[in-house]
Amino acid sequence: MAGSAGMGVSRQDRLAQLRRQMAAVPSRGDQVSTEAPFTAAPEGRARDRANRAGVLPVPAGIAELLPQGGLVRGTVASVDGASSLLLGLLASVTASGGHVAVVGLPRLGLLAAHEMGAQLERLALVPTPGPDPVEIAAVLLDGMDLVILGLAGASVSPSRARAVVARARSKGSTLVVTDGYWVGAEVRLDARVDGYGGFGKGRELGRGRLCSVELAVRARGRSFQSRTSRLSICSAGGGVAWAPSAEPIDGVTAEPIGGVTAEPIGGVTAEPIGGAVHTGQVVSL
Repeated sequence: MAGSAGMGVSRQDRLAQLRRQMAAVPSRGDQVSTEAPFTAAPEGRARDRANRAGVLPVPAGIAELLPQGGLVRGTVASVDGASSLLLGLLASVTASGGHVAVVGLPRLGLLAAHEMGAQLERLALVPTPGPDPVEIAAVLLDGMDLVILGLAGASVSPSRARAVVARARSKGSTLVVTDGYWVGAEVRLDARVDGYGGFGKGRELGRGRLCSVELAVRARGRSFQSRTSRLSICSAGGGVAWAPSAEPIDGVTAEPIGGVTAEPIGGVTAEPIGGAVHTGQVVSL
């Protein structure tokens, strides 16, 4: 999708153009699977919850942090920190048959999303939405399973936030906001890089090649208490996979999630990604 219309096009014409383009998007919703890409066998309780209708899939490990095992349709979630989390959400939904729109994030790493399993033909991009990105995102809720909105540091007023939430609920879509403040988000996810794998330990520290990135992820919600986990993003099966990690977070040991130990996914040992450190592909900050 084109990022923005010409300079001489009015706001009404731009919205009308978006609606025409959205009308050409194939039907959504019922065809979306809840299986996340690059995962091994189903992961117990979280996978069972995500199999329910009305929940969008999320990467392995993230599902265990959320009460419903995924992002509930008709709600708004807030994501802050490492953009690898956004890429994982995008990849999970498109790989499962859903359609995603990304608004106001011109530097989002699409190569990294593709390596996580994203189907780019199911992705619509509006990198420069103009002076009112919230309005553009609200229109896109009419035809997308997931809309990711970059607020560029802005704060959305409570009255407008309520109006957009009502639209998301009526359309059965999910809105994820980042890089700003949204009042009343149902779920808030925070992710930060908490280490790297492949650079050796002890006397070998600093030698080797990047083969994984460790993320500390915290989930908070209006209906559940704060939960924290440490996840590993590593090379597996020709792509990039998410796996629980048993390494400590700030000195606190992270228990295996859902009884799953932090072993290579699908029996594949983590290997260097492309034989070199690819910060633009895996370490998306």
